[in-house]
Formats: sequence, C-alpha cells, structure tokens
Amino acid sequence: MSITTKPYGNDHHGNPTTEYTLTNAHGAYVSILDFGGIVTRIAVPDRAGVLADVNLGYDDAMAYTSDSGSMGALIGRFGNRIAGSAFTLEGKAYTLTPNNGKNNLHGGPDGFNLRMWQAIPAQGQGMDTLTLTLVSPDGDQGFPGELRVTVDYTFDDHNALGITYRATTDKTTIVNLTNHAYFNLDGHDAPDVCDLMLQVFADSVTEVGEGLIPTGRLLPQAELPYGFASMKRLGDVLALSDTDPTMKPAGGVDFNYAAGDDRLEKCIAVLYSPKTGREMKVLTDMPGVQVYTGQGLHQLGKGGVRYGRYSGLCLETQRYPDAVHHPHFPSTVLRPGEVYLTRTVYAFGVR
Repeated sequence: MSITTKPYGNDHHGNPTTEYTLTNAHGAYVSILDFGGIVTRIAVPDRAGVLADVNLGYDDAMAYTSDSGSMGALIGRFGNRIAGSAFTLEGKAYTLTPNNGKNNLHGGPDGFNLRMWQAIPAQGQGMDTLTLTLVSPDGDQGFPGELRVTVDYTFDDHNALGITYRATTDKTTIVNLTNHAYFNLDGHDAPDVCDLMLQVFADSVTEVGEGLIPTGRLLPQAELPYGFASMKRLGDVLALSDTDPTMKPAGGVDFNYAAGDDRLEKCIAVLYSPKTGREMKVLTDMPGVQVYTGQGLHQLGKGGVRYGRYSGLCLETQRYPDAVHHPHFPSTVLRPGEVYLTRTVYAFGVR
C-alpha cells in the first residue's frame, strides 16, 4: 500500500487543498481531499481487470464549492433533512439555517463539505488510512455544542473503502454523519446508471410528504414501485419518475430505506453492473440508507465529462431523516460523555 499527494487547487477561502491517493497492491486506488473530506476518485477493476474511476467528481477543489449536490463530500452535522429548520432538545428550541426550501438539508449551507479538515495519512501493510479531524463550534449552523469529529478513510488490498465516523460533544446535540459519493459502476463517464442493478436489504421505506420530509410512517418496501427488496434494474424503476405520485416530486428515487438494527453491522445494499461485472456491497451499522438517483445532476465534471440526470447513484448510510421530530426513529441525539461511532464499508468486487 502507498499514499501519494498532489495539490488540488484552492478552496473558496483561498486555502490550498491536497488530494491524498491511497493505492493498494493491485493498483486500485481511492483519492480524498482534505477540503470537505471529498472522495474525488475510486478506481477499481472490472471483470477483465481493467481499472476505471467509478466516482463522479471534479478536477479542482473550487468546483466543489459551488456544487449543490455535495459530490463525494463528508456530510454534517446532520445528513438529510430536518423539518422547518428547527427542533427542540431538552426543552430548548434551536433554529437552523434553511437551505432546502424551509427545511435544513445536510447541516445547512456551510456544512462540513465546505470545511478544511486536518489530515493525517498513515500507510500500512494491506491497508492505508487517512484520518481527518474537524472541530465544529457551539452554535455552528444553529446546532448546539462544540462537536469534535474524526473520520478515518481506509482502503485495503481487497478493494474495500471504509469510513469510520467518531464525534463527541460538550452539550447535548444531534448528529447524523454520512458521505455523499455518487457512484456509477460503468465508469464516472458513462451516460447514466439506468443499466445498473440495485438491491436494498430493508423491510421498510420512510414515507415522505411535502419537501420529502418523513411523516413518521414506515411503508413495506416490497409493496412500493420504488422498492428494491429484490434486485432491480434502476432504469425500470426510474421510468416511473414522471407518473408515480411519490417519485414525481422527488424527480426519481430520493428516499430512506429503513433496515433497522441500529449499531449492528449488516449488508444494507448491493449495486451491480452487468456490463462491467463490478459489484459494490454496502456494509454498515447504520439503520438506514438514502438511495438518491442523481436527478439533480447537471454539472461539468472530471475530464470535461457532462454529468446529467441519473449520471450517478448515492447510497448514504444514516439514521433516519428528521429523526429529532420522530421519537420512534433511531435516535440521533448525542450527549456529553457519549461517543458517536459508526462505520460504513463500500466493498468492491466483480462477478
């Protein structure tokens, strides 16, 4: 294993950024920025052993600063949506910065995806690690408590990209950290993800209302047109986007699939490319995964590639959206003396 670095331009504050590339014994690699903890590249082999980058992204750091899709980035303090950009915790009301209509999305307009993280690389036998740290001050984006965050990215000789999230607070707060990588197992420059196959191992999907805010109800996944309880071609589901009353407001799939078993490791999703043979298993101890089919993409990406509707697929492991307003959802509350700790692995292989 080896770790190399290169400059990646400046962020929106003029700070120089660095891209760290973790390369395994077989030549597969993952590249990550200290800015936003952004995953810029994931190059893994197909069934013929040919490497291709399966992660959408940009060629310089500045392009990520104007990306409303948070491409490849670490998301915090709170992944997904909080209704009305407000919540009450231990009897005290908190107001957040709205950035998704009247709601708060991914922590607000100045989320962790736009922060410079401190990076420490560590080469190892069979696995490399990039450790990123950040201190989010009390009141950041309206959230209470000073939050100290550590994220370990690992990449090993088995082509597994691991992300371990840790956080502590000095005041009771809410936390829901995730990563917003856009995958396309046919290659980041393929037209779309429609020919990919997806299966999600979850009994339910959180029902949503206006603004994709959960109602609190859990719907049986097997009964939904956008269900992936059995492996389905993404294009067959996305063909319903303009007619299904739930998918139409979302423009495609943008829903939380609820597996439960919070803090228990499980395979929550499998993505497969019949064309290339690449497979990605998503292993996590989180109870949910947000499946987002990239309907909002309309960017010029790496190498001049034009990303459009459905060019990439996000599989964001998480506790459920807006959980602070739904006590029966797995809790996102973190108190002083506790440690927020969760791990997700994107394990790449072929078949």
